[in-house]
Amino acid sequence: MPRGSAALTAARQTEIINACEQLYQTKSFKEITLKEISTVTSFTRTSIYNYFQTKEEIFLAMFKREYDRWNLDLTTLLNENGSLTKAQLATKLSDSLVKRLQLLKLLAMNNFDMEENSRPENLAKFKASYGDSLRLMGEIVTKFCPEKTLVEVQQFVYTFFPFMFGIYPYTTVTEKQRTAMEAAQVQYVYQSVAELVETVCLKLL
Repeated sequence: MPRGSAALTAARQTEIINACEQLYQTKSFKEITLKEISTVTSFTRTSIYNYFQTKEEIFLAMFKREYDRWNLDLTTLLNENGSLTKAQLATKLSDSLVKRLQLLKLLAMNNFDMEENSRPENLAKFKASYGDSLRLMGEIVTKFCPEKTLVEVQQFVYTFFPFMFGIYPYTTVTEKQRTAMEAAQVQYVYQSVAELVETVCLKLL
């Protein structure tokens, strides 16, 4: 890590993460390289290594940021006053993920590669944000569904989170994929993120 204040280091890391995020809007994980990331930052490819050792570490940092952003929405939901019906809770959980399409995309793409090719300290930071999401979800279900036992709350959390890995590929379909499905005569019902998440939440709650 280069010398300088923690704030300066964080700002430079954010610039690199933002560049990766920008590229990820139009390119796939495999297409993005450190060299290409450097072209949309003020850094050379070599200087990026002062902050991230691999492309996967940059993606993992972006992934962590998405969990942190979702956690803010979950915290807001947890702090709501009054009660919610199961239908209302399902809608609010759905709304929180409709805003987090990039989180859903990252969940569906190369999760193993990001974790496997990142240093332990960076992986631990990511897992802390992920762990906060698990905790917040459990607290939300406990608060708004007080009749549920601890085991039932855990069953919801550890069913819902694996389900999240499939949301993006089941709701975001390319024209190539759609054409292939039609050619294969596969009868498939396309749903939005909101529709899919609400349905599953109601089933699990």
